[in-house]
Amino acid sequence: MARSSARWSTALLAALLLAAGPLRAADEADPHAHHHHMAPATTRSLADYKVPAVQLVRDDGKSVRLGDELDDGRPVVLSFIYTSCTTICPVTSLTLAQLQARLGAARDRVHLVSISIDPEQDTPARLHDYARRFGAGPEWQHYTGTVAASQASQQAFGVYHGNKMDHAPVTLLRAAPGARWVRIDGFATADQLVAELRDALGGELTASAGR
Repeated sequence: MARSSARWSTALLAALLLAAGPLRAADEADPHAHHHHMAPATTRSLADYKVPAVQLVRDDGKSVRLGDELDDGRPVVLSFIYTSCTTICPVTSLTLAQLQARLGAARDRVHLVSISIDPEQDTPARLHDYARRFGAGPEWQHYTGTVAASQASQQAFGVYHGNKMDHAPVTLLRAAPGARWVRIDGFATADQLVAELRDALGGELTASAGR
């Protein structure tokens, strides 16, 4: 299964790179052309966020409280995506797929959370299909809900831009409930996320998991 996931990740990355050429050619006509270029630099900061009291719907169709999902005792890696995105979101999701693979036996000790910023289109079934395309295991869950709940979640974590086309790559990580959040603006890598999780997982995350 690991080999299959690796082959799938490589194929997806190749497809993304091949798509970059036509996207660059269309930049002048595209008001969101800046999304087509992956800036290599990231900015790491620490932040305190107040999780809003909102209900979301998981990709398995279950209605849940966001606070309960984030405070289940595990380290959390949080992203905001939408399924029809062809630029930022596939790269972000591919990184989480790579992280999931690199965690190895410790993968079930980390909760990967992806919240849709396009809940009107992203039904639980659509999110389930999206998650399956990226090989998401039971520790990586995708969420939708009402527009108000999605916007409140985005606003709480400082990623709301008023339009899904104007979103930016951001990955948020918290080692444990009550800890400060690590915010990575830009395209985080699996290596960065593994390094952030290493202390939280202790001996269960071996050196080989970060390679």
